[in-house]
Amino acid sequence: MELIFYIGFANLLGFVLMGVDKKKARNNEWRIPERTLWGVALLGGAIGAFLGMRVFRHKTKHTSFRIGLPLIIVVHIVLFSYFYMS
Repeated sequence: MELIFYIGFANLLGFVLMGVDKKKARNNEWRIPERTLWGVALLGGAIGAFLGMRVFRHKTKHTSFRIGLPLIIVVHIVLFSYFYMS
């Protein structure tokens, strides 16, 4: 049960960070490092980051984000299925 809350929080964080970074980009302010965005995605927030990328139209021209986030999602699904559905 804790895992579900963790994944939910990580995805919410990934979504919010994409929105905040987009707003900062528009206002020409200090940005959230890509390393942070990737870190949140790798630690369970890839779905939220991907949805944030789509909703806020942020990082959509970056091939690494367009391909990398869906790949991380697939890896997370496979790992989740292997460890928790068997």
